[in-house]
Amino acid sequence: MCGFVGFTNKIDNSNAVLGDMMDAIKHRGPDSEGKYIDEQIAMGFRRLSIIDITASGDQPIFNEDKTKVLLFNGEIYNYMDIRKDLLEKGHVFKTKTDSEVLLHGYEEYGEGLLNKLRGMFAFVIWDTVKKELFGARDFFGIKPMYYAEMNGTFMFGSEIKAFLRHPAFKKELNESALETYLTFQYNPSDETFFKNVYKLPAAHCFKYKDGKLTVKRYWDIHFSEDGKPDMDGWVNEISDVFNDSVRAHKISDVEVGSFLSSGVDSSYVASVANVDKTFTVGFGEDERYNEIGWAKEFSQYIHKENISHVITPEEYWENIPRIQYHLDEPLADPACIALYFVCREAAKYVKVVLSGEGADEIFGGYNVYKEPLAAPAYKALPRPIRRGIGKIAEQLPAKRGVNFLVRNGKDIEERFIGNAYMFSEKDRKRLLKIKTNAPAAMEITRPFYDKVKDKDTITKMQYLDLHLWMTGDILLKADKMSMANSLELRVPFLDKEVMGVAEKIPVKYRVSTENTKLAMRQAALRAAPPKTANKKKLGFPVPIRVWLKEDKYYNMVKDTFTSEAGKHFFDTDMLIKLMDDHRNGKADNSRKIWTVYTFLVWYKVYFEDNINF
Repeated sequence: MCGFVGFTNKIDNSNAVLGDMMDAIKHRGPDSEGKYIDEQIAMGFRRLSIIDITASGDQPIFNEDKTKVLLFNGEIYNYMDIRKDLLEKGHVFKTKTDSEVLLHGYEEYGEGLLNKLRGMFAFVIWDTVKKELFGARDFFGIKPMYYAEMNGTFMFGSEIKAFLRHPAFKKELNESALETYLTFQYNPSDETFFKNVYKLPAAHCFKYKDGKLTVKRYWDIHFSEDGKPDMDGWVNEISDVFNDSVRAHKISDVEVGSFLSSGVDSSYVASVANVDKTFTVGFGEDERYNEIGWAKEFSQYIHKENISHVITPEEYWENIPRIQYHLDEPLADPACIALYFVCREAAKYVKVVLSGEGADEIFGGYNVYKEPLAAPAYKALPRPIRRGIGKIAEQLPAKRGVNFLVRNGKDIEERFIGNAYMFSEKDRKRLLKIKTNAPAAMEITRPFYDKVKDKDTITKMQYLDLHLWMTGDILLKADKMSMANSLELRVPFLDKEVMGVAEKIPVKYRVSTENTKLAMRQAALRAAPPKTANKKKLGFPVPIRVWLKEDKYYNMVKDTFTSEAGKHFFDTDMLIKLMDDHRNGKADNSRKIWTVYTFLVWYKVYFEDNINF
């Protein structure tokens, strides 16, 4: 696991500028560094040594005649198979790394290499003869890739913060991203919070030549139910492919550990992986917020050591600025801070951990996926009648029954934007003092819904979450929080072969009115005890809603809301009302409050104090 950064066009002090940019991402690779600079491009690399930990694995890496140069972040789990094929075709390898497979593979197969890969990756290859830069990001977006074109310079790299150190970079807030973020709690767009900085989408590649950038998709998920296997058949297939994926994800020349909560996903990973150490964090003694007891009991069951840490409110709040710095863009998922702490704890013992991200999206694990199956009698009413009732219900005060009528008066494309829905478009415009050209939420989700318009409602929801929520929230925090602690995080559920099985499972084996991830839970039962395999998700395990009622944290947030930045961007009276209604128990506004607070902390770090952690 590593980080890289680079830029085109010669500048007088390119070596010094590149070094400064590399220093900004030193946390991604503290073990070694490397540079390549010619008249057209400067490329820098920071390395966290995992495979071939000798100096021979350092980057940049060159092909035989040094006409191509590679920078690579990630792991290729089937690299030995590809290497064998390339050796038979006459390629000469100088290292034992998976990195070099990408270089010779691109020489041999061109873009066709991408669909041969199994792993997580972001990489660039500079062709010194064609003067062409090729780059790609993995199938699910596990590894990040950003780019920007400013003042004739094309910049690319693992983290945006490195771009800020280039003299051609112009730092401006993308205010449209802020408005969109207020609805989603993360940034779902390919644009970023920095104007003219973009994310390369998952499963996309690019070429940059003669000042022209072309981006295209090379892979996609295709849900297509296979009705032949029964439940036992699917459980067998999941067991086989997941065991194989975990074996592949354990390939390492250093010790591998595993994160462990009380949920089925991490328990399944830890059981199959057979690692020596598991890692857990929690808050206080309340079991709603503390999974340490569960994790220790489970670790004893699988005869492994569990290392845990209880996060105090003080250290949680103190580290919010540091965490928003490492995220590059504001993310209002309180769990990302808990993830930071479990990564920090694990990094004291290991360099690599396995984690359970992705299982909910690919196997149908979120409770919201049960909603389309609820109240079938009401949903059998003609659509125009339900829509009419829903419009009437929208005029009533929001509460459980009313919300049901409103939701079921709308098609899934109108009501579901993912696992988080903070501020409605009407409310976000009332809240914001600034005017933006931000697209409506449906404009962002429509391209994804269009690709699965012939599928059932649950599959539509999964497909959307796989492309927006998972990449923009789940995987963003997984990469940035682990790398902030110089730790490699691997996600065996997000494997191309596992997805190949999951996308064929019929809905009836994914979700029912009683439970989710039906087939996957049955597979997990073969490795984990029933108590864990059948446990329901905690959902929102960080006690933000409790803390915001305490004077200390209420006042801390209020001070931020009434700061100059708070007054510039937001209607502060509306914000204070949200806080007071929450503290007085009139409504649970904790997530809305947190969404705004997180942005203002991030803004202070990047645009007011210019802090470098």
